[in-house]
Formats: sequence, C-alpha cells, structure tokens
Amino acid sequence: MSTDSRFVIVGGGLAAAKIAENLRAGDFTGALTLIAAEDHLPYERPPLSKEHLLGKQALADFTVQPAQWYSDHDVAVMLGTTVAGIDRASKTVALPDGSTLPYDKLALATGSRPRRLPLAGADAQGVYHLRTIEDSDALIELFDSARRLAVIGAGWIGLEVTAAARAANVEVTILETASVPLRAALGPEMGQVFADLHRAHGVDLRCGVRVTEIVTDQGRATGVRLDDDTVFEADAVLVAVGARPNTDLAADAGLAVEGGVLVDESLATSDPDIVAVGDIADQQHPVLGRRIRVEHWATALNQPTVAAQTMLGTPAVYDRVPYFFTDQYDLGMEYTGYVGPDQETTLVVRGDTAAREFVAFWLDSRDRVLAGMNVNVWDVTDRIKQLIRTGDPVDRRRLADTSTTL
Repeated sequence: MSTDSRFVIVGGGLAAAKIAENLRAGDFTGALTLIAAEDHLPYERPPLSKEHLLGKQALADFTVQPAQWYSDHDVAVMLGTTVAGIDRASKTVALPDGSTLPYDKLALATGSRPRRLPLAGADAQGVYHLRTIEDSDALIELFDSARRLAVIGAGWIGLEVTAAARAANVEVTILETASVPLRAALGPEMGQVFADLHRAHGVDLRCGVRVTEIVTDQGRATGVRLDDDTVFEADAVLVAVGARPNTDLAADAGLAVEGGVLVDESLATSDPDIVAVGDIADQQHPVLGRRIRVEHWATALNQPTVAAQTMLGTPAVYDRVPYFFTDQYDLGMEYTGYVGPDQETTLVVRGDTAAREFVAFWLDSRDRVLAGMNVNVWDVTDRIKQLIRTGDPVDRRRLADTSTTL
C-alpha cells in the first residue's frame, strides 16, 4: 500500500478504534483519520450498563486507547464531528464546516442509536435512554436521588440498568409487551429465567402490557400509563426498546442497505473501497450460511481485523461465531451462536435452571446446535463454538446429560 494512501474511519466506538489499531499493525503507513461524533476518544459501551453504572469503572478504564496512542501512531482524530455525507465519485467525505476530506479507502463504524417511542411525554424531562457515557452518568446521578424508576422494555439494556438500579436501592417497575423478558432473543423458557431472577430481587415486572403515554407534570415525567389506564408512578422513566443502526450516511451515499449495510464475507460493502463493521454491518456469514447483523461487543472487537485486511487489499473472511454476555445480580451469562427469527428450534437444557447453573442449547430440525447459552457455568464457550462450527447432529439426551462431556 502506497505511503501516500489516505484512509478514513467514520465512527467513535470500539470498532473504529480497532480498525485504526489493525491498520497500523498491518504496516499501513499512509494518512489515517478517525472521525468521531462524540467529544470523547473511542470507548467500549458494555460498561455503560454494567461496571460503570455500578460505580466499578471510570471512563478511562474502558477507553480503547489513550490520546498518546493516536499521537504515537500518527492517527489524526476529529472529535465532536459528524460526517455530513460521502461522495463516492470524488471519494471524499463532507465535514460540518463545508470542507471535504479525501479517502482511498473508507471504513464505516457508525454504530446505532436508541429507538424512540412515539408517545406523548416521550421528550419530557426525566425520560432517559442509554447509549453514551453522558447517558450512563446521568443514570448514576439519578440513582442517588430517585426512589422509583419505570423501565419500558425488558431487553438486555433494560434488565442491566434495572439490576444496577436495584443495587442502588431504587424501586423499579419494568413494563414489557412480550409475555416474558427477552422472548424474541431467548424464547419463553429462558426468558422466564430472567423474569424469575428480577422478581427475586424485588423488581415489579409487568409483562404483556402496552404503554400508551409517559405521564408528565409541568414538563417532567411522573409515571407511565398503560392502555387499560393503569398508571405507574415514577420519579423517572428509562426507555429501553432496542436500537436502530446508523445507516443513513451509507444509504445517502447509495450503498446497498437493507436494515443494515450489506457487506460480504470480507466486510466490503457494495462499494469495494468502503467497508462497514459493527452494529451497522449486515454480513453474509460463511459458517452460518445466512445474513446476520449483531449489535454486540464481540462483533465490534473482532470484525475490525478483517475489515483492516480488506482495506489493505489482503484476502480475509470474517467467520467468527457471534458471542455476547450479560451480568445481572449474581447471574453471569455468555451466549454463543445465532438463531434467526425465522428459524424453528428445539431447546435442550443441561443443568439446573432453578439454581441458575446450566447450559441451554438451541437445535434445528436436524439436531444441529445453532446456539448455546451458559449461565453461571464457565469455560465452555469454546466447546459450544465447536459444536456450532462442525454442524454435526447431536444426541439430545446425551447433550442434556451433565455426566457427558461436551
């Protein structure tokens, strides 16, 4: 790669920082610019609802690289800067001040944003979302003063924030449309495990309900109203109903976008000079044999290795099996694999769900393992990955038998 080549990275999270690291580690000596919308150097996001929210980590602990690293590796960083557009014909990105920045290769790592509710009161004071360090800090301050918190949505963020709020002795009511938490991700039986967990820690969990309004008084949220007119009073409301990938920049540039930015096995978009990674990347996965888009830390951590190789012209394929984790109260969980919303599965459990020490497996119609979730059982993720990658049918009875090794 020529020393006068110009590479640009758009994004301010873990994936963006890791692309910069991998490019320099791959001996790229050309101009390298990272453009981040936030005013902070790229940082990891899981601590925002976990360790940081619990007061166990400061921002510096999960900032990917300190400022000195970017200086030492000749990476120009533009903070607080939102790219206005991409001109693929001239191979430039437009900046807010009207200037443009040329590129030979471009990486998009624009992440996602919280979904907003189209409800009365959704923009009131005291309504919170969680995506940035400022959002997490605001919740920490809230926990010091609030007595009651209403959480709309029982997904991963809603449940993790609830666990942190209960650790701060805040009363929490969760309002969820599905019959159990995480039903779409884990199904009813495993969703019930998390329902029981939170209720055991004093959470008022209401499932199968529909929120119609965030109640306000003088512009401030004071509770949540359901479609049956029931009102749950609260000092604040957290809206945690999922995230939307930030694909507008890619779509406006004419890249192929269908929910996420479509990328191939090498993470190249429909424009071979542009790669996309992380939350926005809808990848054709070589092991799973389908397109997947995964909004989790491990994807942002690992995809940049392949994306950097693709930018450098080195053949590479991203074939890691998806992985994510959560920590709530005394429950630690790792999930490996992928089950699509269109896939019929059979659940096999080995261990004790009541004691919350077990491994759950999702099998397809041919008894092949699609995904595994270990709860308070450790050092098994590599074996779960092997079961998924081989694609061989398993014996359900032996899989459930804890005396049989994985």
